[in-house]
Amino acid sequence: MLHYAVVFLVVALIAAVLGFGGIAASAAGIAKILFVVFLVMAVVSFLFGWLKR
Repeated sequence: MLHYAVVFLVVALIAAVLGFGGIAASAAGIAKILFVVFLVMAVVSFLFGWLKR
C-alpha cells in the first residue's frame, strides 16, 4: 500500500514539473488517500499485535 502511495506521489511530482496540473492534482489526491489507508491499516495491525500479547 505504501509502495503505491509513493508511486502516485512520484507521478504527481513529474506531472507537476511537466505542467500537467490536472493529472498532478489527481495523482497527489490518490497518494494522500493511499497513505491514510496505509496509516490506518498499520495502526490497526499494531493494536492487534499488541492485544495478542
